[in-house]
Amino acid sequence: MRCMISQPTFLPWLGWFDLADQADLLILLDTVQFDKRSWQQRNRIRTAKGLEYVSVPVKSAGRFDQVIADVELADPAFGTRLLRTLRANYARAPHFAPVMAELETALPGLVATGSLAALNEGLIRLLAGWLGIDTPIRRASAIGAGGTRGEHLALLCKAVGASDYLSTAGAEEYLREDAAHFARRGITVHLHEYDHPEYTQLHAPFLPYACALDLVMMEGRGAGAVMRRATRRLRPLETGGNA
Repeated sequence: MRCMISQPTFLPWLGWFDLADQADLLILLDTVQFDKRSWQQRNRIRTAKGLEYVSVPVKSAGRFDQVIADVELADPAFGTRLLRTLRANYARAPHFAPVMAELETALPGLVATGSLAALNEGLIRLLAGWLGIDTPIRRASAIGAGGTRGEHLALLCKAVGASDYLSTAGAEEYLREDAAHFARRGITVHLHEYDHPEYTQLHAPFLPYACALDLVMMEGRGAGAVMRRATRRLRPLETGGNA
């Protein structure tokens, strides 16, 4: 069984979903420390000016050690502002109406939870549906594995019976350092490499690495086919015999 473990990103990019598409289980890593400078609370949409950030306001003052599962939303009006921003930038997108209808239905309830993790999970599930991804999703906090860094990931894999761990290539350096935690439990680590596909955006030139919502707005139910036509690779982590 192949398991992807990733922090619950706010409106992830296409490569994030492509990796989830190749997993048998997606674990949202809400048990690690929140980082306000990360993708946990922000991402980019395509606008007439280029790629621009949309950020989620959260309560962080005096909460330096909080984990993602405990992060609270700071502004109940955030959902209304996000919908307004999306209308302003995607109203002319071919699939704006049905996608927006789902967002308008789901977003108020997600924001009402007051939880960043719940908001992000809900949006991930919505976008996964549009991309045709049916990978089951669980939260790390509900599994209850111990350890830190790579050991925590390996223990999560063991807890769910995974034999293979799928990771982004950007984590390669620290996974090399922590490779022994996976090896001793018989878990093979694979690194995901993804060449972003080009598609028609509302504005030229094409700019990659917007959140996946950009593609969904443009392609609707065909977005998954665009995602999968890209060059995608899973390569085993090479440890040089140090594992």
